[in-house]
Amino acid sequence: MIGLLERAAADRPEQVAVVTPETTLTYAELYDGARRVAAGLRARGIDRFAVLEPDAAWILRLLGGAAAAGSEPCQYQPDLDPAQFAEQAAALGHDTVVTRRTDLPPALTVVRPDELDGDPAEHASYDGPQPLMIRTTGTTGLPKAARHDWAVLTRRGAATAPRPEQRWLLAYGPQQFAGIQVLLHVLAAQATLVAPFPRQPRDGLAALLRDELTCVSATPTYWRFLLAEARSSRAELPPLAQVTLGGEASSPDLLEELREAFPTARISQVYASTEFGSIASVRDGRPGLSADSLWSPANPDAVLRVRDGELQVRAGTGMLGYAGDTTDAPEEVDGWVSTGDLVEVVDDRVLFRGRSSEVINVGGVKVHPLPIEERVGAVPGVRLARVHGRSNPMVGAVVAVEVVLAGDADERAVKDGIRTACADLPRAWQPRSIRVVDEVDLAAATRGGKMVRG
Repeated sequence: MIGLLERAAADRPEQVAVVTPETTLTYAELYDGARRVAAGLRARGIDRFAVLEPDAAWILRLLGGAAAAGSEPCQYQPDLDPAQFAEQAAALGHDTVVTRRTDLPPALTVVRPDELDGDPAEHASYDGPQPLMIRTTGTTGLPKAARHDWAVLTRRGAATAPRPEQRWLLAYGPQQFAGIQVLLHVLAAQATLVAPFPRQPRDGLAALLRDELTCVSATPTYWRFLLAEARSSRAELPPLAQVTLGGEASSPDLLEELREAFPTARISQVYASTEFGSIASVRDGRPGLSADSLWSPANPDAVLRVRDGELQVRAGTGMLGYAGDTTDAPEEVDGWVSTGDLVEVVDDRVLFRGRSSEVINVGGVKVHPLPIEERVGAVPGVRLARVHGRSNPMVGAVVAVEVVLAGDADERAVKDGIRTACADLPRAWQPRSIRVVDEVDLAAATRGGKMVRG
């Protein structure tokens, strides 16, 4: 990571590297800041630390400095409740936190980022391991933390051609694996990162309309909210060169919406996770992955396969291992690890059906919410939709739907349309509750830019 930053600073020192609400830094300024952070970490003997910081300019300096010093950083959600942070930090053994917050428990050693301002000349260069800890978003339970190495994560960046004209939106949290991937791509391409805060869809839309962005990578849920916000405000969307989706399955109707909104953009879908890294991508505009990406005797080098309806990845791909308690770590079987993603191979496509943790048990029948949600989202008058399980004393759970109406859509007509769209599904799969909610209520059901279902 520090190597990419060093190369960008040497090749394009005056190129703007990052734009945030607080500051704008060139690559020369960013690299100098990272080196000073590295010197500050080494002077204080900090070999691992937590980060609570919203500003991407500081985050890049801290991550770069940690890589240059061989110190292991771990980012947390910057606005995490103090008690929750203390509990989660204790579970991972983080007693030193770099932050500008002043509300943390006194038992923690708090260091402000501007206090890590050492003199690089006082320390010899470092050429050892560059560890990084990345926490999961926790959409399927309590967040876990995966240990990575910058040297592995940056391999793809070594072959990335400089694209200084690119301006990327940081829609993911930089503490997420997908956010780290965006940071690394921007550094490798010697491009510009535009990082508003908060990182909500309306903030992304404002940046899209204001900051001459050319590339945006976000979850399908984020894209749905951004497009809905654009429609409600009658915003005229500027062209994009690159639209990327990841973190969740992309439905056909969303892909069509994006093609209509950004007709000149290349649309890519990335399959990746905190644990397994970046695995596969497609650029053909169709949902799911190509079946050609699966292991077979004719494709022995592939790292993906399907077993019992679940996608598996070859062991050894991605992280070095979990930090802390690993009792719920994925189990390796015959050199493969289950991802928790439920899929179905249809013709030449691997289609995602949801997460194993999202399955709704309706009287012993396993119901996957994602296919239902795709049907509901395609009903005229539905602006946004979420399918989840609702407790029921008779059958354990029933399928419930929450929808945000589009414009002046008639509520009764929309509900009738949803029932019609789901009428041919098995009885257990048919929604028993359809509730119209405000967009704010539906947004509250997201975590890490992903919809929480199940």
